[in-house]
Parts: sequence; structure tokens; C-alpha cells
Amino acid sequence: MMGTVAVDGEVRRLEDLRLQDFLQSFFFGAGFFETFLVTGGAPLFLERHLARLRSSLAVHADCVRAPPPEVLTATAVRESLRQCLEADAGLGPRFTGVGKLVAGDGHLLLSFRPLPAEHERTVREGRVLDEREERGYRRGDPLLTHKSLSYLRQYAHLGRGTVFLNEARELCEAPNGNLFLLMEDAVVTPPREAPCLPGIIRAVLLEAGRLGDWPVVERSVGLEHLEGVRGCVLTNSVSLALAVPRLLGRELSASSELAGLARAVVEASARREG
Repeated sequence: MMGTVAVDGEVRRLEDLRLQDFLQSFFFGAGFFETFLVTGGAPLFLERHLARLRSSLAVHADCVRAPPPEVLTATAVRESLRQCLEADAGLGPRFTGVGKLVAGDGHLLLSFRPLPAEHERTVREGRVLDEREERGYRRGDPLLTHKSLSYLRQYAHLGRGTVFLNEARELCEAPNGNLFLLMEDAVVTPPREAPCLPGIIRAVLLEAGRLGDWPVVERSVGLEHLEGVRGCVLTNSVSLALAVPRLLGRELSASSELAGLARAVVEASARREG
């Protein structure tokens, strides 16, 4: 994490933050976060991220104290972001990297970090997902449809190429993104109740409705359906769309083409939304 942050719109130094301002978030994971791509100083899909954040806070209003509404607007966050970038020469007005919003304890924390060292290579080559984890996900689990600070089960699998399955041995998601699978008749993504996070890029692709010649639909995908998968894409708000050249031991020849189609749709949507 870089040294300049903002708390409720006020530019601060990371080392000056006080633990007592974030006790419930720190000790109990009672909060939510959003991670988004910043390109040339501009945050991608900020309004969508804030809408998801406000939705999670509303659902859990009895146990997570939300920041003031005025700091949860796109205008306020853009202004905080601008001030942070201007205040820190290591960031600068044309910063490209990752922004993160954390909401909890009545505060909104905005922080920044550089893109992962392997970002460009991963975008170019994709990511293999060859491990599966079947013990932690249960169909309909409501917490897993929110980006909670209680993130250990996902964090423990980052970088391991894991796919989470539920008790019915249906695909749910990866630790850091949603899955889109090219089947015979459609590009299929697991439904929210699988469970999976309702990802921002996932929503963009579902709204688009098509990738090339294929409709994009929500549908359960069990392990028994993998023989019919020809391509796979992993989506998240930083990498946007990554090819999955191998999924649970199966080589997928159409993943690169599918990822290219997905990325084009996402980038076009980002331009329209500003």
C-alpha cells in the first residue's frame, strides 16, 4: 500500500491512521471493501463500485456502521482521489494502479497500491486454475455475495489457481474473480446463489448479453459439465478479463479468443461510463 490515503475525504498519511478509528473492521471484519482500476488518474466503474458498497452496507446496517452518505458519492470519492494523487509525488495526477475503498466503523478509507508485478504478463498469458476447494462454500451463503473484510478463505488461496466449489460440486468462483465458461450453446457464469460475488465486470458482461456469437447467461455448472467447456475467462476489476488456458486439468483452446472478446466489451463499457 502506498503512503497517501484519504479518510472521509481528508488526505492523510498511512502511518498517521489510528487503530481506534477502525476497531470493528480490524477485530471483527465488520466492513466491506471495493478494489478498482485507476488508469491515468481515472477510476474505472466507480459508480458501480459505490452502488455495490452502499448495497452491502444497507443489508448489514445492524452490524456495520456506515460512513456518512455524503462521502459515499462518486463526486466525493473522485475529489478525494484527485487530492491524494496531487499530494503524493509517488502517485501523481496520471497514476495508474489500484484503488481500494474500505467502509466500516463509520469511515471510508481510500488507499492505493501499484499494479501487481506480474500484471502485464498475466493479462498476456492468462491464469491457470488447476486446484479445487470444496469445503468452504455452501449454496445460498449470503455473506459470500458481499465483499466483506472477512476475506480469509479467499485470501488464503490467492495465487494458487483455485476454483471454489459448493457442496453440490458446482463451480462458484475463483478467490479473485468470477468465471465465464464457453459451453456449446452459451457463455455461462455461475449464479449469485452458487454463491459468488456479484462482480462489477461480471455485471457488465451480463448486461452486454453476448460475447461474439454466444449469449451470456447465468447457469449452474457442475464438475460433470466440464467436458463441454471449450474456453474460460476469469474477470475482476483490476485485470478485467483473463484467459484461463487450463481449467481443473483440461486444456481450453478457446480461452484467449473469449478473453479478447470480453475485454473489448468491458473497455467499451468503461469508455461509455466515463
